[in-house]
Amino acid sequence: MPGPFDLDDERAYRNWRDKKLADYPAQIEVVELRDPGNLKASEREALLQRCSRSNMAIYCSRVTHEDKSVPRLLGLQLGLERLDANFLADDDGISSITQGAGTRGEFAPYTDRPIGWHTDGYYNPAARRIRAMLLHCVRDAIEGGESALLDHEIAYILLRDADPGHVRALSAPDALTIPPRLEGETVARPAETGPVFSVDEGVLHMRYTARGVNIAWKDDARMRAARDALDRILASSLYVVRLRLEPGMGVVCNNVLHARTDFRDSPHRRRLLYRARYYDRVAA
Repeated sequence: MPGPFDLDDERAYRNWRDKKLADYPAQIEVVELRDPGNLKASEREALLQRCSRSNMAIYCSRVTHEDKSVPRLLGLQLGLERLDANFLADDDGISSITQGAGTRGEFAPYTDRPIGWHTDGYYNPAARRIRAMLLHCVRDAIEGGESALLDHEIAYILLRDADPGHVRALSAPDALTIPPRLEGETVARPAETGPVFSVDEGVLHMRYTARGVNIAWKDDARMRAARDALDRILASSLYVVRLRLEPGMGVVCNNVLHARTDFRDSPHRRRLLYRARYYDRVAA
């Protein structure tokens, strides 16, 4: 069906693009929450309004104790119910992101190393597509740990305006393959091949990672040009939001592009964030 993400429907795209850019916030608008687990109507509306404009909302609160019901209840109030209980998540489906968390320490989020640009769940099959993500900070690092965020719809606009061929290449069904994850000789997760950009129930979905190992991109000139263009956007776009989450702060988003710088912990006080991934989008 024609629509704004159909490369042959320029009129629908221009209408959607112009409205998106006209409504886009000029600066970070942090929402103050009295209690993330029990939102006032005005607080909920403020979060939803920001997500509708930029696919993300940043909040601050005084809730800094170790209580995973906080992100769970916050998500439920925003229409986020179906958690992705991935193999690194805790038993309740919410991950405790902290350095050296047991056997998880071999995976980048559980180290103090930087994490490149990505969307969550890029290795998931389409049936388990991650549509939203919530991060809640309990403790920040002694130094570093800055987050960067970019609305994937803005990335799409910048790419399409530069050259629609970039979007066409990244929308190919064989654009990006994540090789299988092996545990010994057992396949713990099969290979996953799919597009970077796709349309999911009428809205744009992005599946991406900038990692350079254990990944296979379609190898042709158009894909290389598209990837180079996306790299330039991620490195220099004025739309990139950079912030350092402090205790009580958090981000709820429709799985936008995000990255993290390296950080330094104290032996007696480790950085701790709760991360929840969802099959739902933030409520309209």
